[in-house]
Parts: sequence; structure tokens; C-alpha cells
Amino acid sequence: MKQFQYTISDPIGVHARPAGLLAKAAKALDSTVTITKADGSKSAAATKLMAIMGMGIKTGETVTVTVEGGNEEANCAAMEQFFKENL
Repeated sequence: MKQFQYTISDPIGVHARPAGLLAKAAKALDSTVTITKADGSKSAAATKLMAIMGMGIKTGETVTVTVEGGNEEANCAAMEQFFKENL
């Protein structure tokens, strides 16, 4: 299991467009990717668009991204790069 934390910098937070891109990127990996709010209040599979949007992640909030199974090292790096470029 690999994890990293990321603070959302998108001015609108995690809204429909980046959430859709995230779900698409996560589905392309051979690992299970889970996103959890820093306070632990909500968690969702990164492949589930509506679940991600339902988390209500705002600008400045920190999330923990967990990558399990498959090629964890490469997939975690890919997710980290995705977050830096899109969120």
C-alpha cells in the first residue's frame, strides 16, 4: 500500500470536470485508488465519479490518496502527477 497527501489548489475545489478526469485516470490503473478527506470524515473509490463529488472537497482541503495492488509504485507516482497537474 502506498499513500500520499495532497492539498487541493483548484480554485473551485473538486468539481465535475476534474472529478471526471480523476475517475478516468484511476480506471486506467491496475491498482485500487481510494481518496480520504484529511479529517477522515469521508472516503471514496477514485473510480466513482459521484462518490468523489459527494465528498465535497473544497480548495485548501487536504486529501490522502491510497494506492493498493498492481504496480503500486508506478501507479502512486502517476496519481501524484495527476493531482499536481489537475487539482
